[in-house]
Amino acid sequence: MTALERPAPITVTDAAVARAAYLIGKAEHPVVGIRVGIESKGCSGFAYKIEYAEEQGKFEDVVEEQGVKFFIDPMAVMYLLGSELDYQETKMESGFVFTNPNETGRCGCGESFSAVPSEEA
Repeated sequence: MTALERPAPITVTDAAVARAAYLIGKAEHPVVGIRVGIESKGCSGFAYKIEYAEEQGKFEDVVEEQGVKFFIDPMAVMYLLGSELDYQETKMESGFVFTNPNETGRCGCGESFSAVPSEEA
């Protein structure tokens, strides 16, 4: 890494890469990757947002793992910096899961979270 490069805003586990590749392969229209962001929602303030990306957005960071591209919404970087994106399956549920060092709390149902923006963003 050169002095001008900065670390990727998030890391992505092999399980998340595999699931994203599967979903991209099943998309009903051409997509270039998965977009990761947050939205205002729920009783705690924010919810993670994952959707198909048809193209790279302006100012988006790109995290590429094993040929799969994850586009990070620039408005979310300060809340996601240092996070790990994983995919987990249990007997009762499956989905993408974030381990986020910026979280300061979660609502009781787990749908939303509160966070302090990272000072490194």
